[in-house]
Amino acid sequence: MKGLIFVELLKMAEKASNEDLVDGVLDGLELESGGAYSVVGSYSCSELVAIVGGLSEKMNAPASALQEQFGHWMFDHFVENFGQFFSEKHSAFDMLESIDQEVHVEVRKLYPDAELPRFETKRLSQTEMTMTYISARPLQSFCHGLIESCLAHYGEAAQITIDDQSHNEATQVVFNISLDAA
Repeated sequence: MKGLIFVELLKMAEKASNEDLVDGVLDGLELESGGAYSVVGSYSCSELVAIVGGLSEKMNAPASALQEQFGHWMFDHFVENFGQFFSEKHSAFDMLESIDQEVHVEVRKLYPDAELPRFETKRLSQTEMTMTYISARPLQSFCHGLIESCLAHYGEAAQITIDDQSHNEATQVVFNISLDAA
């Protein structure tokens, strides 16, 4: 995983708690990187999962809730730093549909070694969509937070139900998104 994710996770955790708590979590984990991350570096997802687990324990919050919160944090980061992807979209569905075909194409240009998840979207109607997250990484709650923030960004309210179809070591989760009637 790219270091940007680690750097932003630690920023979010420091803001939600404090630097001493985050340092204590990092010091208490056996991390290959030693807990030092560069935005352009690449690190194992297992370190991210370990950090989230450590933060979960110290902050007395479920790891899934921290992942969701981080999804919200990262969405704001993406809007602030990569606004061109969002300004041309008219709805959350437009944005979600563009992730694999536009956003990830650009990410691969910048970071050819990036290991990105796949997102398959299917618009069922003007108010319903499915989005399937496919990855070796168990970050479905992070994706849930990203989807929630995307909807909020475009001023859309929706119900999201989750169908976890993961098996063995592959994570595959279908997010069923139904826009609320206006």
